[in-house]
Parts: sequence; C-alpha cells; structure tokens
Amino acid sequence: MSNPKSSNNNYLKSPDLLPVSHENRSIGVLGFGVIWVGMAIVLAAFAIGAGGIINLSMPMLILATLVGSILIGIFMVVIGDIGVEHGLSFPVYMRAPFGTIGTHLPSFARAFTASCWFGINTYFGALAINGILNIMIGFDNWFVCFIVFATLQLFNVSLGIKSIERFADFAAPIIIFISIWMYLQLSAEAKEQGKAVWSWVEAPQTGFEQFTAFMIVAMAIMGFWATLAADMPTLSRHFKAPKNERNWFKRNKTQLLGSLVVQPIFNTLMIVIGAVCYMATGSGDPVNALQQAAGGIVLVMLLSMIVLAQWSTNTSANVIPAATIFSNIGGPKVPFWVGVVIAGIVGTVVQPWSLFDILNSVLLVVGGILSSIVGILFADYYLLRKRRVNVKDLYEIDGQYRYLKGVNVAGIIAWVLGGLIANIWPSFSSLIGFFVGAAIYYVLAKFWWFKKYPQAEITNPSDEEYLGITAGRSWEIDVTPEPIGVQQTASTD
Repeated sequence: MSNPKSSNNNYLKSPDLLPVSHENRSIGVLGFGVIWVGMAIVLAAFAIGAGGIINLSMPMLILATLVGSILIGIFMVVIGDIGVEHGLSFPVYMRAPFGTIGTHLPSFARAFTASCWFGINTYFGALAINGILNIMIGFDNWFVCFIVFATLQLFNVSLGIKSIERFADFAAPIIIFISIWMYLQLSAEAKEQGKAVWSWVEAPQTGFEQFTAFMIVAMAIMGFWATLAADMPTLSRHFKAPKNERNWFKRNKTQLLGSLVVQPIFNTLMIVIGAVCYMATGSGDPVNALQQAAGGIVLVMLLSMIVLAQWSTNTSANVIPAATIFSNIGGPKVPFWVGVVIAGIVGTVVQPWSLFDILNSVLLVVGGILSSIVGILFADYYLLRKRRVNVKDLYEIDGQYRYLKGVNVAGIIAWVLGGLIANIWPSFSSLIGFFVGAAIYYVLAKFWWFKKYPQAEITNPSDEEYLGITAGRSWEIDVTPEPIGVQQTASTD
C-alpha cells in the first residue's frame, strides 16, 4: 500500500504558496514606493496622531513617529530578505521555526489581525462613500456601502499582484495631493481657534510621564505595522532583485527605499494630519472632521481620498497576507481567492465599527504578540540558519520541518513567553517582544531542539545547496503526485 501521508503530500504544495521565481518578480523600487504611499495613508494613523497630541507637542510627536517608523521599517527589511532571497511567503517559511503544523497557530494570529484591519479600514471607507452618495444623490446607508466596498476590494485582490500594483499607481498621486490639502485645511481651522499647530498640547507632560507618552506613540506605530513586518516575505517575494548579488543592501534595495524612506515620510504625514484633525475638531475621526471642515464638491474630493487610501492599504497590507495564510492552513482546497473571501468574512463578523475607539490600547498588545514572531524569524533565519534554507523540505510532510508531529516546540514556547513578557510592559511591547522572542528561541533551538531534530542547512552550511537568489537559484518544487502503489516507509516520531 502507498503511504497515506505521502498521498496527501500536496497539501503543503498549494500553487499559491510555491516560491516565486526570479523571472516572475514584477515589483521594482518605484513600484514598491508607490505601494507604500497607499499603505501608509491609513486611518489608524489618524487615531495615533490624535491621541499623541494630547500629551506631546507636534515636534515631539513627529520624532516619536519617526523613531517607531524607522525601527519597524528595519524589522520589515530584515525579515523581508526571506522573500527576496528564497521567494517564500510568510506562512511557508514559518514552517521552519514552528513546524509544518505548528505554523498555523502564529500564522492564524497574523491572519486574524489582518482581517480585523481590513474590516476597520473598510468601515471608514464605507463611511466616506456614504458621505459622497449622501451629498450627490441623498443616499444614506453606510452598511450597504460597507458590503459593496468590501466586495470591490476583495475582487481587486483576487485578480493578483499586478492588479494591486496598477491600482496603487493610480491612487498614489491623488492620495498625496489630497493629504497635503487636508493638512492645510485642518491646520487653518486650528489656527482660527487660536491653537498654534507646532506648540499646542492639550495636557502637557514632563519627565518620565512625557517619555512614556513618547514611547506609547512609537510602540503603537510599531504595533500597527508589526503585522506587516512579520509577513513582509509574502510581499517581498515579488520584488525584483539581482541574481548572484552577495551584498545584502544591493539585493534588498527595493525594500530599503520603500520601508525606510517612503514609509516613515508618509506615516508621519498621516500622524500630523490626525493631530491637526484633533486640534480642529476635538476628534480623531477623519470622516467626521472633514464633514465639519468642508462641503460640496470639495468634501466629495476629500472623502474620495479616504476611500482610495483604505482600498490601497487593505489590498497590500491586509488582504494578501491574510488570504495567503488561510490558503496555507486549508491547503489546495482553499486556493488564494477563497482565502480572500475568508478574510473578508472575518473582517465583517468582528464588527470593526466597534474597534476604533480602543485602537491604541489594542495596538500595544498586538505589537508585543506579533513582534515576538518577528524576533523568532530573525533568530531562526539569520542567527541559526545564516540565511540558508532547505526550501524543498518546507513542502514535505515527512521532511526535516516535521519535528514532533508537525510542531517545533521551541518556536511555540518562545512565541508564548515573548508575547506574555512583552505585555507586562505594554509601553515598550514591540521592542520587548522582538528581543525576548529572539533570545528564547535561539537558546531553545540551538541547545535543545535542533540537537533532537538536526537541520541540514545548519549541519552542512552550503551556499550552493541552501541559498536562493544569492547563489543564482530560483527554487522549484516538484508538485507531481506520488504514483499509486509506490512502496514507501512512513516516518515516526
């Protein structure tokens, strides 16, 4: 009889999860920069800015934003090398530090978070659409707008990465222009109320309280983008990179410009607009603020920017990662487009219209949980495997990443402890999660787990066998089903 495990081997080899070859990578430096413009113009940043200006002056708020943005940008680029080097998505590489089955636990946490963000962004986009229709034809039903807007976004993503890039190319210049207009309009409103934009603070803090307020803003930003930092490989596997390039910086130049230049600039722009929005209206809700600040065709244009911004953010930063993870969990029976639908359903069921008011608190908790995953990925990929990966075994049920019945216990322990310890000090959660997760995983894997389950790329650190694009290789996975009747011996734990 054939081995039943082998006959089901293809559940790890869903077509949407196979490595992206060098020839099929379509996103360059400019393309990723444009995508970042769309992703960074997100309404969560309004809320962070509105909360931050209560205790910090605008210059301090901007500094906190840049610190958080650059730190999380570094995390993104470092982890994104997994996708650039090997063409692997986040849930597939997670089989290395968590196991072929264990990967589903932390991956689901990321997918669920991404789906919630999809719902939140869609809700604000729907409010904006409802506002536009109300002005133009008197229509007033935001929930109908929510369903229609969600459906359009999900359809856009299901068409693939090129469709998303084309939409970003269209939306980015419009978003930039209207964002600057929003700042000028809202800051003028604040000045009319006697509030000096660059010095006004509602409840100034000093000493340690000011430092805590500073770190809350920085960690909230890191918490928000920790979702993307963890699964940047899902996006970066589509980035163009030169073959046989051993210089890490040259190989990752597409990432470097987008995550360390474009992202901090536009993240800061959104934080500043959120802050002046609060000064002008006493609210961090941009839809409400715009309806107070403008009317007629001008308001229609501003609300259109909100729609485009949420659409652009959702496609790249939320729906693609969530759908890829759901596809990984479900195997071939859940192709990418089905994962897209699942992400949309989850994002609606969580009732995102109830989540915005507790956003900053949630971001600190989520930041610790997800940044511990980032730390584990860093320790596994750089410190233990030295960027070498036995990629073909990532797609084998009985390969080296099966560990104990599909679970890498070292990874699970490091993730749980990292997340728990990070949230003892929520004001520093993202940094604590990263370093604690990385340290615990490194010690457990190196001195315990990998002694029980030897890893080929660590035992024999061969560049030619285990590096990808640096060695001029595009990984190819054999997806041919095992012939019926072939005698095989099942491995046992």
